[in-house]
Amino acid sequence: MSISAIQQHYRPLAEMADVSGGVALGGVNPGGFAPELPYLRVANVQDGRISTDDVKTVRIASTSVERFRLRVGDVLLTEGGDFDKLGRGAVWDGRIDPCLHQNHVFRVRCDTSVLIPEFLSLYMASREGRSFFLGIAKQTTNLATISSSQLKAMPIPFMPVAVQRRIVEVLASMTELDRRIEASIAKTRLIRKEVARHVLLGGDRHLRKLRDVAAVSSGGTPSRARRDFWDGGDVPWIRTGEIDFNVITETGEYITRKAVHEAGLRVYPQGTVLLAMYGDGATRGRVASLGIHAAINQAAAAIVCDPRQVDHRYLYYFLEMQYAEIRNIGQGSNRSNLSSALVGAIEIPLPSVEEQRDLVISLESFDSDVQADLAELAKLRELKHGLMDDLLSGRAMASAVAA
Repeated sequence: MSISAIQQHYRPLAEMADVSGGVALGGVNPGGFAPELPYLRVANVQDGRISTDDVKTVRIASTSVERFRLRVGDVLLTEGGDFDKLGRGAVWDGRIDPCLHQNHVFRVRCDTSVLIPEFLSLYMASREGRSFFLGIAKQTTNLATISSSQLKAMPIPFMPVAVQRRIVEVLASMTELDRRIEASIAKTRLIRKEVARHVLLGGDRHLRKLRDVAAVSSGGTPSRARRDFWDGGDVPWIRTGEIDFNVITETGEYITRKAVHEAGLRVYPQGTVLLAMYGDGATRGRVASLGIHAAINQAAAAIVCDPRQVDHRYLYYFLEMQYAEIRNIGQGSNRSNLSSALVGAIEIPLPSVEEQRDLVISLESFDSDVQADLAELAKLRELKHGLMDDLLSGRAMASAVAA
């Protein structure tokens, strides 16, 4: 199949649809009868959906209403902005009528005898469609825009409408399965949270300070000026950014054994519970469990449990539940720090170790279900993206012609 033959299976968008800009805001007072009507702006046009949670209104001359009025099946696309907003779009379902669109949102009205809106919207969101937008956009620092003439010239796979509909149906079924798996994950997480809250925080439990049942300490950062502390290191060294409600089995940096010795650091064993004592944004208060032996920086607390009194997995789940409360222990701004002393003073309910382990088994069962769903979701999305790249491009049609 030659390049020219493949190109015959693309057509400029302008040959299959009408492309129009929207109403400009802040213009001259329209005068005469000018109704105030709702309009969609960039914030309303999300990737694959239209959000009408916050719809603004604009006053417009009555003679211009039909020019900018949206119809069911119109494909809306953003003109630009941040790179993730460029060419972002969805099909309008007519939930508000009349409704207009702003000039930073393109309206594409398909000739449905040759191009269906749902196919066009999916194609524009595909890898090939995104590559087109990024390739032709006018770019400045962190911003990109496209013009209506560029959009009109966009090459669109040209294939029978029946084929387009079948592709939309296949991908829609995968999208529905994606939603069901996400709903299952959300439901499992909610049940897990309520079970943990009831068992960990409910009832009249005997409270103990963390420092009485575990050793609490922190780490440090070897001098960056000492290359012999870093080059060729084989000791995992963990930063607070890697503490994110997880089991840590690998890390981004390693230090040498010489650094451990001369900087007075400790290599903590598997099962150590880590708590981020400070960090930007939401980092402070997050917990993790060590799945490897590792050293840590000074911004994290390492909690080594006395196994006769506390199962480290139980402690992890308790601290995870107490994330918001732990963040409030520090005083002042969002960057207020915790300390090893403050962490050691945290009070935890302490049932018997056997009861702790029973709870852990229950919560780990929920986590296992979530991980299985997440793995299934990742495979589904990988498959869907691969199908989108093939089915929504002219390659699939060209291959069929070649066969």
